[in-house]
Amino acid sequence: MKVIKSVFKYQQIALLLILLGSFTLHAQPNQDVTVGQVNQWMEELSNWGRWGAEDELGTLNLITSDKRISAARLVEAGVSVSLAHNYTVDRSLGAPPPFDSQVYTIEAPVHAAMERVSFSYHGLLHSHLDSLCHVLKNGQMYNGYSEDTITENGCERLDIVGVKQGIVSRGVLLDIARLKGVDYLDPGTPIYIEDLEAAEREAGVQVEPGDVLLIRTGRWSVPTGTGPGSSGIHASVVPWLRARGVAILGGDYANEVNPSLVDGNLLPVHELTIVALGMRLFDNLDLEAVAKEAVRQNRWEFMLTASPIPVDGGAGSPMNPIATF
Repeated sequence: MKVIKSVFKYQQIALLLILLGSFTLHAQPNQDVTVGQVNQWMEELSNWGRWGAEDELGTLNLITSDKRISAARLVEAGVSVSLAHNYTVDRSLGAPPPFDSQVYTIEAPVHAAMERVSFSYHGLLHSHLDSLCHVLKNGQMYNGYSEDTITENGCERLDIVGVKQGIVSRGVLLDIARLKGVDYLDPGTPIYIEDLEAAEREAGVQVEPGDVLLIRTGRWSVPTGTGPGSSGIHASVVPWLRARGVAILGGDYANEVNPSLVDGNLLPVHELTIVALGMRLFDNLDLEAVAKEAVRQNRWEFMLTASPIPVDGGAGSPMNPIATF
């Protein structure tokens, strides 16, 4: 337990430094959501017990067999597009320590190229899916599971293996940068419910139960990203996500506006979605290619497929989700 806590502490400190650096440049205090409101929503929006006391799927329960079948029927053109940003060794893009690989050759028993790969994918750079054990609130995870179930061997409950069967559902892209008529939203720009609903109207789609909702801010429209800090949804959007029945939320940064300080709460959207709703997050996706294809197809809905690396006890997984039109 001490080992895993020390790792969490290191990651929290690193993330805190990133966020505070962003706050210096882009601080926009959120006066309309207080820590008291967030705590109230933790109770009011909670899905704890909704699918049983032992549930570990959370909002993945909303992706039913019928939902998967209807998602498959969205495939018309047979065009597939990756939603992942390439894993990079460019340290100029920031923390956490970037993707690192070593390629070497062997001559016996066969002449072949081999490699060793390591990276810390949580944070603000690499495309990944968060497990439900990734974020805790007051010592508890989704559905009331205790922090005591996180040991030096990893997460005993709510780990990434729970998603081993993969994700197949309707993906919906709401392109907020396109809606605003810009290449990208300036870091620190909050996205509100009215923005999402305006994007729905423009795209001619409506977010429905079981959907994977993808929100584009345009972060990767420039080669080095848009700099420190991020645009993203405001904490006030979370009740809307629950009402619409979103199964997974994904974005091209950390999904919530950064900074999203609510009386000192650095990541209220992560707490509300992962802990209260049981909703997994796709962080740091690259939505540029799918945004261009959506315009070309004049369709902002598609079949979304994804499968994590099934690591026992894993708090997440690197990801390469695929949109198929």
